[in-house]
Amino acid sequence: MINVTMTVNGREMTGEVEARTLLVQFLRDHLRLTGTHVGCDTTQCGCCIVHVDGKAMKSCTMLAVQAQGKAITTIEGLAAKDGTLHPMQQAFRDNHALQCGYCTPGMVMMGIDIARRLPDADEATIRHQLEGNICRCTGYQGIVEAIKSASAVLNGKQEGGSHA
Repeated sequence: MINVTMTVNGREMTGEVEARTLLVQFLRDHLRLTGTHVGCDTTQCGCCIVHVDGKAMKSCTMLAVQAQGKAITTIEGLAAKDGTLHPMQQAFRDNHALQCGYCTPGMVMMGIDIARRLPDADEATIRHQLEGNICRCTGYQGIVEAIKSASAVLNGKQEGGSHA
């Protein structure tokens, strides 16, 4: 067993894991942060996306020991302490960008990453960036609109919700 320590949603967390424990398993099973979903076990669906040191990563492709000393943000770490949704979460709500909700945490986390890296992304670019995220319900149009809308807010091009 190996001790790992990382900052998760702003709090230092330590746990004892087997060397083969995936980051998604550590988050879900050890820390009980179940918003990060496992949809495929083959890195194809994107349901397990979290931010590692500010960048979107599929947590099913990373060992917990590889996250040693890193800052991890999960879907649970986005909303403000008073419950105000992150602008991307609010945009998903406003644009009807979810149905069953299973893919939503990964889509939101990827959307934030897209907005950070590509603030002026058009629909085609957003769709291309989402190729590693699968949604079986929505048809993606609401998701694309949500990412465009939240990106404008997050990049100061439109007024909107507060950023946690």
